[in-house]
Amino acid sequence: MKSDLFSSEHLAQPATAPGMTLQNPKSIKYAVNGEMHARQGSMIAFRGNLQFERKGQGIGGLLKRAVTGEGLALMAVRGQGEAWFAHEAANCFIVEMDQGDQFTINGRNVLCFDATLSYEIKTVKGAGMVGGGLFNSVFSGHGKIGLICEGTPIVIPVTAAQPVYVDTDAVVGWSQQLTTTLHRSQSVGSMVRGGSGEAVQLMLQGEGFVIVRPSEARPDRTSN
Repeated sequence: MKSDLFSSEHLAQPATAPGMTLQNPKSIKYAVNGEMHARQGSMIAFRGNLQFERKGQGIGGLLKRAVTGEGLALMAVRGQGEAWFAHEAANCFIVEMDQGDQFTINGRNVLCFDATLSYEIKTVKGAGMVGGGLFNSVFSGHGKIGLICEGTPIVIPVTAAQPVYVDTDAVVGWSQQLTTTLHRSQSVGSMVRGGSGEAVQLMLQGEGFVIVRPSEARPDRTSN
């Protein structure tokens, strides 16, 4: 058979080193040699000797997930082989973290990550219990994490002189140096009259960056 479909652009090549790489803008390839972690249900293909197991979060993690809805439904992938991951044709990006780095990420934007990374579900400081996406996953350690984003993300620098205000349903994540508080952008009178639909944002202050996606959150249809 002949077709542009079979060009090198689409052909999966054997891995030359362990770890994750972008297969294309919509999927991540992971050459597994030991163990890695991924979002449950995100594996779209694999080859080699791999086992997929639901990853427990412990009692504390399960309780946080029950209360916040933010817990990561993960699976551990073990063995030797290659696996491909994707989620609803969302755009994929790889972030490499160094020892000492911390990266706060909304759980809905996590696709896969190295087993050398650890994460903890934390309440966003200053946000209370109002709005969406206010219980995020804080990743730390040395390794790579694969992110997904509906649309092309926007990375906005944050400086001490210029804080950034983000919709809690659109934020993907931010760097560790930033502090967060809840900001109300419309008056009580405006809210009584129906409001603008943009009543509360998350204000980020300090020196760093925040990542937002060009759309607000939709219900996650993935069954856990």
